[in-house]
Amino acid sequence: MDINSTPLWTAVITPMKENGSVDYDSLERVLQAQDEAGNGILILGSTGEALNIDDDEAKEVLNFAINFKKSVPLMCGIGGINLSRMRAWTEYLNTLAIDCYLVVTPLYAKPGDEGQYQWFKALLDTATKPCMLYNVPGRTGKEMSLAAVERLNTHPNFWAIKEASGSVEKFKAYVKAAGFGRVYSGDDGMLPQYSEHGAKGLVSVASNVWPKQTHLYTKLCLDNKLEDRKLWETAADTLFVSSNPIPVKWIMAHTGQIATPTLRAPLTHLDMVRTEEIIAANEAVCNWYNKNS
Repeated sequence: MDINSTPLWTAVITPMKENGSVDYDSLERVLQAQDEAGNGILILGSTGEALNIDDDEAKEVLNFAINFKKSVPLMCGIGGINLSRMRAWTEYLNTLAIDCYLVVTPLYAKPGDEGQYQWFKALLDTATKPCMLYNVPGRTGKEMSLAAVERLNTHPNFWAIKEASGSVEKFKAYVKAAGFGRVYSGDDGMLPQYSEHGAKGLVSVASNVWPKQTHLYTKLCLDNKLEDRKLWETAADTLFVSSNPIPVKWIMAHTGQIATPTLRAPLTHLDMVRTEEIIAANEAVCNWYNKNS
């Protein structure tokens, strides 16, 4: 599939039953909603709690997504701190019907320019699919190295960047460093601003809850036709009142899109706060879509 024709990718959740096992009935509904909306599917990212899922279970989730009959492309996350394990995971992914990969900055270690370059190059060399590099300093503790990106932007497997720093100036710097690579917003609420500086699309948490609504939002942003920016900024913010994906699972369970808000330790839905805000945001987004679609 043409991954460049997919401006919106949903970093899908991994729904779970009350006992903590994967809820495949709910996952099927989530994937179906994304397919119907025309959103690319990112499986086993941080929103999918990939680091809290056992390896065998991750393979089961991935195979379920691969075998799900869909018309949209599929991306899979590659994220960790042990390079040999990540290369082995990449080699496994190479054997499957996946369209592209999301490769996150190494976790916890906070490597410098050379360390990041060597990490990303090793994984790009191992991959046989296009790779989107992922800058998310709020989770990794370290900005993705601009110098490393500049050295990698002509690599045959370098495709794009997901930029989630929350800064317009940093976004502009990654657009420049990416060369001919594509840069996507990793912050739902920042897309209107990023679209003014070359964003090619959005990798979204919000589209789990609002698949068709976020699809329209993305299109309007990229066409510079969005009104009601404040509504979407507020709605996106409510999905992070607790650690992601606690709020998104909570509201999806509340609205019946998934069966339970269960997460894997150390995350728990019992840490959910400010529920009135997210309920109000859900109503506002749904009303906005009914008015604008």
